[in-house]
Amino acid sequence: MEKKYYVTTPIYYPSDNLHIGHTYCTVAADALKRYKKLQGYDVRMITGTDEHGQKIQEAAEAAGLEPKAYVDKIVEETKALWASMEIDYDRFIRTTDKDHEKNVQDLFTKLYDQGDIYKGEYEGYYCTPCESFWSESQLLEGHLCPDCGRETYLSKEESYFFRLSQYQDALIQYYEDHPEFLQPDFRKKEMINSFLKEGLEDLSVTRSSFDWGVPVPFDRDHVVYVWIDALACYLTAAGLGNEEVSFEDFWPADVHLVGKEIVRFHAIIWPALLMALDLPLPKEIFGHGWILFENDKMSKSKGNVIYPEPIIDLYGVDALKYFLLREFAFGHDGSFSSKSFLTRLNSDLANDLGNLLSRTVSMLGKYNEGKIPQAGDRLEVDKDLENLATSTWERVEEAMEGYQFSKALEAIWKLVSRTNKYVDETEPWVLAKDPDPTRLYTVLYHLAESLRIISVLLTPFLPHTAKEIRSQLGLGDQVALEEAKNWGLLEVGGQTEKKGIIFPRLDVEAELEKLRDKNQALFEARQAAKQGAKIETKEEITIDDFDKMDIRVAKILKVEDHPNADRLYVLTIKVGPEERVICSSIKEDYKPEDLVGKKILVLVNLKPAKMRGVLSQGMLLAAETEDGRLSLASTLEDIDDNAKIS
Repeated sequence: MEKKYYVTTPIYYPSDNLHIGHTYCTVAADALKRYKKLQGYDVRMITGTDEHGQKIQEAAEAAGLEPKAYVDKIVEETKALWASMEIDYDRFIRTTDKDHEKNVQDLFTKLYDQGDIYKGEYEGYYCTPCESFWSESQLLEGHLCPDCGRETYLSKEESYFFRLSQYQDALIQYYEDHPEFLQPDFRKKEMINSFLKEGLEDLSVTRSSFDWGVPVPFDRDHVVYVWIDALACYLTAAGLGNEEVSFEDFWPADVHLVGKEIVRFHAIIWPALLMALDLPLPKEIFGHGWILFENDKMSKSKGNVIYPEPIIDLYGVDALKYFLLREFAFGHDGSFSSKSFLTRLNSDLANDLGNLLSRTVSMLGKYNEGKIPQAGDRLEVDKDLENLATSTWERVEEAMEGYQFSKALEAIWKLVSRTNKYVDETEPWVLAKDPDPTRLYTVLYHLAESLRIISVLLTPFLPHTAKEIRSQLGLGDQVALEEAKNWGLLEVGGQTEKKGIIFPRLDVEAELEKLRDKNQALFEARQAAKQGAKIETKEEITIDDFDKMDIRVAKILKVEDHPNADRLYVLTIKVGPEERVICSSIKEDYKPEDLVGKKILVLVNLKPAKMRGVLSQGMLLAAETEDGRLSLASTLEDIDDNAKIS
């Protein structure tokens, strides 16, 4: 029976402005799928879009479109991007797909009938971007969402609830019994210590204040809330409810690859729902980090968004995939730099791999009419290369079992580097002067055979490059991992063919300017397309309402990490003669050294509140872009602290 493997990306919120940070998880999932296929698995990979909810309905209204028409356009653009990046998914699932909507209604009804969902009334603070309710004790200063740091608003409405609290002990026990369930390990510790042991509350799973969603089948005043709707996509895409597909073939999922910002929903809410539905839990959830831009969060307001399309146009999709998978450790944040990208393209792809292929095929053409020669007796230097070449797959496999794409490529590049060193050690151009070509032919065979093995191992990560190497060696495209385990599979007499350089060397400074110009042009085109869109404002206030706010200029004296919250800073500020402490969720946007000494605007008459055990006396003012970037409010001119804003 053929082995099955099921890998998923998150079901993304549809965005019409995808940058390379958005592509990271999908590129990783694509490489994992290709690798498992190389191992001989029948692999199913899915991605898709989460299209229901209040924020979509509001965005569609602002654009003057029906919600479905609004998301249809974005989905088209998303699929076009995945096509340009050659993402080999098996289904692009949408929460608006009819088979999925039926599954959601069936699952919801089952949970209700067995008592896991009940009707009640919810009053709490709602974050529209996160589609999440929070109690006041969970919020950050200023009633900000503890997940994304954005503003929440108090909402009271009738709702259906999932009895999440009843699964707390079962979840803790499952974590203890299955230590591999959530990776990396530090994500597991965060879920256990920050959420499970703190106590779970029942979860609101419907909304009645808007109607863009899957209707509750027995109560049409309600639509199903995002986390049942979106998470259930993994079941629909695996074949649930489809008579033509065996659901059990692919469920449970082998791994959900998710961004760190949604680990909580996948590692707590999702397994609890599956327990309630009496369905197997996914074998593993892996929470990866974010791609930042030169150690800063990508932000349209800062103009540092990097798009994949210009990179692909200029350097090819393999170059982008290689950098994303090689440069960053998958479980942690990584920093993208255009210069680092171009430098690595030059060093790894042009100098190391491209040069190795070019030299090898050129020497085969020059010294043996392009044919694969017969190897003679081997020396220790030959055996050393053989041993490394035929054992590299073990290190690649070990790395891929832990989703360490960077380590897998590092192992392959050790073989590339060793093969280049072998050229220098054996000096085939010197051997060519010997009338007896036996030693020369042995060296040339070892170079070509090493490249064959490299091509097999590169197939999941750089499919075009692997095919080009094989083409120049006179080989076909179809490969299996077994071919990387054995030496001597190149047929003697096979015809090689010298073609173009696969990765030409670049002038980094010139390419930086070219890449920047193409990226800026695309940024401006996308911004221009949005001009004319209406902005939404809150309810009007009077001057009397404004007069109640006491906003002052303050100077930041000290910035420290909050002892009990990863996302918070504890800032000591000076307002005239007085020093105060304020807790603020700006840690992802600023380093301490960027803040100390700065003058900022502070709401000083906000009622003090304890934030995770630290008393916060006021609120910093900041502007927020639509992609979540915060910029602290200040004054155009340097002005004394304690100056009042009026």
